[in-house]
Amino acid sequence: MPHTVKGKTQLLVRVRRIKGQTEALEKSLDQGSECSAVLQQIAAIRGAVNGLMLEVLEGHLRDHLAEPALPDAQRQEDLEQVVSVLRSYLK
Repeated sequence: MPHTVKGKTQLLVRVRRIKGQTEALEKSLDQGSECSAVLQQIAAIRGAVNGLMLEVLEGHLRDHLAEPALPDAQRQEDLEQVVSVLRSYLK
C-alpha cells in the first residue's frame, strides 16, 4: 500500500492547513495589508509546502527505494523519478 494512502489523513490535514493559509493570504492582499504581514504569510505557506514535500518524499524513499526486494532496475527507475521531481521542485 502506498505511503500516501497509509498517511492520507495526516497529509490531508497538512493540505487543508496550507489551503487555509493561502485563503488568509488572499484575504490579506485583498484588504491591503502591510507588506511585512504578506511576506510573513508567504513564508509560512512556503514552509508548510516544504514540510508536506519532505513528508511525502521521505515516505516514498523509505517505502519504495529502501525496499530490499526491489529489483535494481526498478530501484534505478524510481531514483530517476525522484531526482526529476526534486530538480523541478528546486528550480
